[in-house]
Amino acid sequence: MKVNSDPYRRVEVYPHPEEGHRVAVVGCGHVGTVTAACMAELGHVVTGVDVDSLLISSLQANEVPFVEPGLNELIAKYTSRGRLKFTTSYAEALDGAEYVFLCVITPATTTGAADLRYVRRAVAQIAEACMDFEYEPLIVNKSTSPVGMGDTIEAILKNTFPPGRSTSAIVANPEFLQEGRGVQDFMHPDRIVIGAHDRKDAERVALLYASISAPVIYTDIRSAEMIKYVSNAFLATKVSFVNEIAKLCEGLGVEVDSVLQGASFDPRIGNLFMKPGVGYGGSCLPKDVAALCHTGDSAGLTMRVLSAVQEVNIGQRKHVVNSIRRALGRLEGMTIAAWGATFKAGSEDLRESPAIDVINLLRNDGARLKVYDPTLGMQQLDQVADQVCASPLEAAAGADCLAILTDWPEFVHVNLQELREAMSGRVIYDGRNQLQRSVVEAAGFEYFGVGRSARAELAPLSGK
Repeated sequence: MKVNSDPYRRVEVYPHPEEGHRVAVVGCGHVGTVTAACMAELGHVVTGVDVDSLLISSLQANEVPFVEPGLNELIAKYTSRGRLKFTTSYAEALDGAEYVFLCVITPATTTGAADLRYVRRAVAQIAEACMDFEYEPLIVNKSTSPVGMGDTIEAILKNTFPPGRSTSAIVANPEFLQEGRGVQDFMHPDRIVIGAHDRKDAERVALLYASISAPVIYTDIRSAEMIKYVSNAFLATKVSFVNEIAKLCEGLGVEVDSVLQGASFDPRIGNLFMKPGVGYGGSCLPKDVAALCHTGDSAGLTMRVLSAVQEVNIGQRKHVVNSIRRALGRLEGMTIAAWGATFKAGSEDLRESPAIDVINLLRNDGARLKVYDPTLGMQQLDQVADQVCASPLEAAAGADCLAILTDWPEFVHVNLQELREAMSGRVIYDGRNQLQRSVVEAAGFEYFGVGRSARAELAPLSGK
C-alpha cells in the first residue's frame, strides 16, 4: 500500500482483495440502503441489517420503498449474485464483518438537538452481537451526528464489554447524499471525508473506496462530524439568502433571475442553490441547521446567522401564502390546485416539506386544495388535501388558482391550452420559478413567481 502524507489524495492508490471486504450496514433507510448497494457495486460483500421487519422483507424482495434512481437495479444485481443481502439479525449481519457502517436516523428533538436514541440502541446491539467475536470490526459512523458522537460510541462500547476487553475502533465517514441522486453521489462524490484517532484506521476505510477517484480528506473524528453539519448549514444559508433577495426584488420591481444569474458568474459565488422558491425542507437541512444552533447554544454561543436562516425559511412559507392571497384577493372559499407535495423533485419524502406547509396554511385560511404529486397517492396525501388527484390537469380542473410547489420537470411540459380550459380562474403562482412568464401570459394567465417582478421580463444575460 502506498502511503502519502498529503491529506488530500486519491483513493485509487489503495488495492483491495479480489473478493472484496466484508461489510455490515446497520440501518437500511435511505442512506443505509444506498451505502449497502453501492459498497456491493464497489466489489465488497455486504449485509444490511435493520430492526424493521417490513422494510427488510421489501428489500429482500428487491422492492425499494423510496425513490432512488438506479438503486433497485443494484440491489437486484448483487442479491442475485450473493454479494448483498438483508436481515433483521445483528448476529448474522456482523458475523465475519471487517467493517460495520452505522447508518441510522438522527431526527431533531423539540429543542433542535439531534435525537440519538436510535444511534445508542444500534451501538448497544452491535456490541452485544460482537461480544463473543474473537476480533473487533471497525465501526464506521455515517449517521449525521453531533460533534462528540464518536466519543459517545466509544463509551457505549466500553460500558457494554467486560472490563479489560478491547473494543472496536471508531471512524467517522459522513455521507453527502442527496435524495433522488444518492447512487450517483455515492459513486461520484465531490470528496470522501474520513475522521479517526489513528491514521491506519482511516486508511482501512479508504480501502473500501479504492475504485473511486475522489479527494480524500483525513482528519480527526470531531472535525469530520463538524464538516457534515457545516456543509448542510451553508447550503441552507444560501437558500434562505436567495429567498430573502427574491422578496426584496419583488418589492423593488426587479427581476430576480437576472440578478442571480449576474451574481453567479463570479466563481466565488457560483450558480448552485441559487434559485428562489418556497424554502428548503427534507430530512437533512432543517434538522442539521437546528442541531448546529443547539450545539452553539450548548457551547454558550448564539448562532445568529443560522437562527436568521431558520427564520427566513419559515417566513418563506408565509410569504408564498400571502402572495397567493394578494393574487386572488382572498383565500376563503377558493379552490387551489397544488402541483407537488414532496420537499423537492426526485423524492417521495414529505418530511419538513415546504409544499406541505403551504398547503396546510392555505387550507387553514379557508381554501380548498386539490393536490397532485407524481410519487404520492391517497395514502400519503389524504390528511393534507381536500382532494388527491391522479394528474396535473385533474388537480387543475375547476381551480381558481394553480400553485406550483415542487419542481417536478413534468410540470413544465403541461399543455397550457388544456390547462386554461380546465381551470376556472387564470392565476398561476409559480413557487419554483419553473415557467416562463411571457409564455404563460401569452396563454391567457396571470403569472406570479418568486422574486419575479410584475414588470416586463428582461432578456436573459449572456456570458462570454
